[in-house]
Amino acid sequence: MAALEPGMVYEESLVVEEQHTAAHLGSGGVRVLATPVMVALMEAAARSLVDPNLEPGYMSVGTGLDIKHLAATPMGMRVTARAELVSVDKRRLLFKVEAYD
Repeated sequence: MAALEPGMVYEESLVVEEQHTAAHLGSGGVRVLATPVMVALMEAAARSLVDPNLEPGYMSVGTGLDIKHLAATPMGMRVTARAELVSVDKRRLLFKVEAYD
């Protein structure tokens, strides 16, 4: 098991399909990436970064978000979330996470 160190990075991607759209989820009326799906992808990237490095029986949980969804990603495009571990303070981990297409 590797130690958790600032600077570690992990990326998670998906191609936007109907089930990922705001129209499908009811969070908007258009067929573009829904904000809740973007958030879930960002959380998945952060979790995938740290979970393999945790002691057996431990898991990570999110406790706060500060996000802006600045542009629409239409169906068929790939969106990638990039999580970077910024700091480790005992059991508190801070991430910088961005999503882009």
